[in-house]
Amino acid sequence: MSTASGSYYLPHVAKWPILGSIGLFTMLGGFSLKLIGVGVGGFLMFVGALIVIGMMFGWFGEVIKEGLQGLYNHQVERSFRWGMIWFIASEVMFFACFFGSLFYIRMYVVPWLGGEGTTGVGEYTNMLWPGYAPEWPTNGPARIGGEFEPMEAWGIPALNTLILLSSGVTVTWAHWGLLKNDRPQFVKGLIATIALGFTFVLFQAYEYYHAYTEMGLTLGAGIYGSTFFMLTGFHGMHVTIGAIFLTVVLLRALRGHFDSEHHFAFEAAAWYWHFVDVVWLGLFIFVYWL
Repeated sequence: MSTASGSYYLPHVAKWPILGSIGLFTMLGGFSLKLIGVGVGGFLMFVGALIVIGMMFGWFGEVIKEGLQGLYNHQVERSFRWGMIWFIASEVMFFACFFGSLFYIRMYVVPWLGGEGTTGVGEYTNMLWPGYAPEWPTNGPARIGGEFEPMEAWGIPALNTLILLSSGVTVTWAHWGLLKNDRPQFVKGLIATIALGFTFVLFQAYEYYHAYTEMGLTLGAGIYGSTFFMLTGFHGMHVTIGAIFLTVVLLRALRGHFDSEHHFAFEAAAWYWHFVDVVWLGLFIFVYWL
């Protein structure tokens, strides 16, 4: 049983980190084996994912119970806040790498292939692929990625932008409700935010289905297809995680957890959700619109 040590709470046994490490190692090892065609790879991926999910349920559940028991003081909560801040900072760098790749490809690589700049290789490109036009979106010289239609901004993407921006308003409204101890407003704001989040994911799933079946836009459709699905796919995964995060917060709120003074779990979910909103604005502008 964990006990408090001095003024800062420390658990006696930290079994969850090692369990999480085993799960991640098994899952990623299985993924690597699957990539090279080893039959057991898929099974190991599944087992590793189950271990990670079990670890998250167990660890988060233990932290919730300890918080409700009053074992955490202000210093512990400050540690939690800084942990979440650094986690979101790492996520910013994660997406910055992908946006940087898109910028480099569009602003440098494609023009170089067309002969621009001192390092242009246009003459060699024309020798291999005569008539190559350095324009975006591109599926590569000689249309190596196959024929496709680029995704338009003014349709589902614009609707999804409105949905996510609205969800940022509803989660802030929920926060206001919590700060003034108005639990009905808090719960309604959470429900609205979760509904908008999962609606976004459903629209994106339909967009992907339409892209694959009718537009010829796939992950293998040249550099445009790979960057499009890389950026929007990882963002969609983050929206799904954020919606699940908020769902857990909603279930806790329905059980009477949180008040105007103690609600870090909700704040962490709200920070993460606003981060997802901001990333989507960048995606809409640089992937869909420009």
